[in-house]
Amino acid sequence: MKRARLLLLAAVPVVATASVYLLAPEDSGAGRAGPDLSSAYRSQAAEDAEGALGAKAWAERSEGAKSAEDKAVIADLPPGLAAPAKKELAQQLVASAENSTLDWRSAYAYIEDIGDGQGYTAGIIGFCTGTNDLLTLVEGYTKAHPGNGLATYLPALRAVDGTDSHEGLDPGFTAAWKAEARVPAFQKAQDTARDRVYFDPAVRLAKLDGLGALGQFVYYDAMVFHGPGTDPASFYGLRERALQKSDSPTEGGSEEAYLDTFLDLRGDAMRTRDADIDTTRVDTAQRRFLNDGNLDLRTPLEWQVYGETFRVP
Repeated sequence: MKRARLLLLAAVPVVATASVYLLAPEDSGAGRAGPDLSSAYRSQAAEDAEGALGAKAWAERSEGAKSAEDKAVIADLPPGLAAPAKKELAQQLVASAENSTLDWRSAYAYIEDIGDGQGYTAGIIGFCTGTNDLLTLVEGYTKAHPGNGLATYLPALRAVDGTDSHEGLDPGFTAAWKAEARVPAFQKAQDTARDRVYFDPAVRLAKLDGLGALGQFVYYDAMVFHGPGTDPASFYGLRERALQKSDSPTEGGSEEAYLDTFLDLRGDAMRTRDADIDTTRVDTAQRRFLNDGNLDLRTPLEWQVYGETFRVP
């Protein structure tokens, strides 16, 4: 899902409220080591959910923070990353790694097969035709908006789900996606799916673990990249391993120490899947904020991803 490695830097869009400073790479492949693994993690997550936990347990795991007791705890906490300004910042941070831009809204129309074995990757969070989340998105959108430009592709999307096939999608699906992405209702549908599957569960669990805005973002970015699975290299597995190695703030531990442990485990998980993968979204972004003691993600912020320097005032 890291489309950044496939974009021409000269074409990177920049929002008015932030500036992007590009560092010249040594060659055309500099800073883009390793294939995109985000959707592959999600495929593993789906298998894990179906197998080890079972459907009911998986639902309880992913939605566990919605219990009445947990809701009461969260209601008494500051909004953290869910505050509008912080949530906007979170999308910019993810987009810097996923799309080499701070203008995350420019990715609604994005669609491409990046050769990761998961078919087409599309939209603001990298929905994939091979990992069910794109199919679920289009099904829900079509239920609310029958006759949309993607509805006719639903039979083909169901047929290719779980594969990298384009059967029944080519040649018109990519054009249909880009056209539908101009429709505000479809943009909202993408936002809703992102929040339901990735942002909201990550922020809820981070709050229950006693983490501030930085920790909430660390969880969210891990959820996006690794997928909501329970194997050791997926989000819930990473969190469980981190809690085994280090006490969370809720358990009386140090927030800095716990996040340091989590980021160590995350970097190891990324390299386990691909020894040559670029881990700068962790090393020179999230860990930089942690080392600076910026647990609240206060702006201004400066970070590097894939050889590019980003600044938010």
